[in-house]
Amino acid sequence: MSDDAKRPVAIRAADVPPRAFRTNYPEPFASRMAGRDKRPLGDLFGLANFGVNITRLKPGGSSSIRHAHTKQDEFVYILEGEPTLVTNAGRTALKPGMCAGFKGGSGDAHHLVNETDQDVVYLEIGDRTDGDAVTYPDDDLAVVTVDGRRRMAHKDGTPY
Repeated sequence: MSDDAKRPVAIRAADVPPRAFRTNYPEPFASRMAGRDKRPLGDLFGLANFGVNITRLKPGGSSSIRHAHTKQDEFVYILEGEPTLVTNAGRTALKPGMCAGFKGGSGDAHHLVNETDQDVVYLEIGDRTDGDAVTYPDDDLAVVTVDGRRRMAHKDGTPY
């Protein structure tokens, strides 16, 4: 039986199991992702050109470390709750039905934070363009390639 034959035609997003690993970030950053629950929707259908996740942020949770991509575009659409979007332009309060997009190469570092007492649920969509690099302007964090594999390191290249 082919992989395509095993894929669902459709599924309720909330029934998709959470991603097995919480984060690629090393400590002290990994613990900042404790309030984040990602469910990979696109992978379930075998999508290869872009990823789609439905993500829940508990109160105090963060979508990621504030970052910018050199090539990959990202888009978020708020379904529930009222997160704060933090970008180079500052802080923007979001509500259900609002969306935001981040063009690869713009240098606009971004992330969502949940500073409320209610959960936030949003869709995140991003492309998978090869050769992407990620910068983290607020933290001593960098993505480096070692033996052909991407790894997290300090900005000076020292591994965590």
